[in-house]
Amino acid sequence: MVFIHDTEMSLRAAAALVNTLPGTAGVATDGLTTQADVDAYLREFSYTGTIRRDGAELDAVRANRPRLRALWDVDRRGAVPLVNAMLRDGHALPQLVLHDGFDWHIHATEPEAPLSTRMLVEAAMAFVDVIRADRWDRVRTCSADDCDAVYVDFSKNGSKRYCDTGNCGNRMNVIAYRRRKAAETA
Repeated sequence: MVFIHDTEMSLRAAAALVNTLPGTAGVATDGLTTQADVDAYLREFSYTGTIRRDGAELDAVRANRPRLRALWDVDRRGAVPLVNAMLRDGHALPQLVLHDGFDWHIHATEPEAPLSTRMLVEAAMAFVDVIRADRWDRVRTCSADDCDAVYVDFSKNGSKRYCDTGNCGNRMNVIAYRRRKAAETA
């Protein structure tokens, strides 16, 4: 295991949220435009606390995406001011909690804080762990020629090159295979 469970889940949630941006993961359209889109996201990545399910909340969650995406565009040192700003803007106050069958873990906002704030702060706290563990090399963008989806490599040996959003690994392997076969017959 590279990171503890809650850190890994927050990193996966952050990458999935970023990958809803238009033009990401080989998809031209925005993947987060309706409350149904947010509900689908929340079925996969649950958050405790208040969820209002209104237009203002949708807009606020959507506004998190570019801030989180910026983390994949910088190195470890460049991520520090971005993460600190997220924590500061979210009025983060880390505290240990125990609930819903999960062992002790950290929440850094009040349950009544807006969903978008809780999402941003949880992602920032997860990136704190990445920075502190000096594992920024695990924060990656897909290596496929036509994909810029983001992910965090949780593999044991750190060798993951492609995202999980668009079948990129298989697609790129097929392309490489066809190129090799074409070269053999030429």
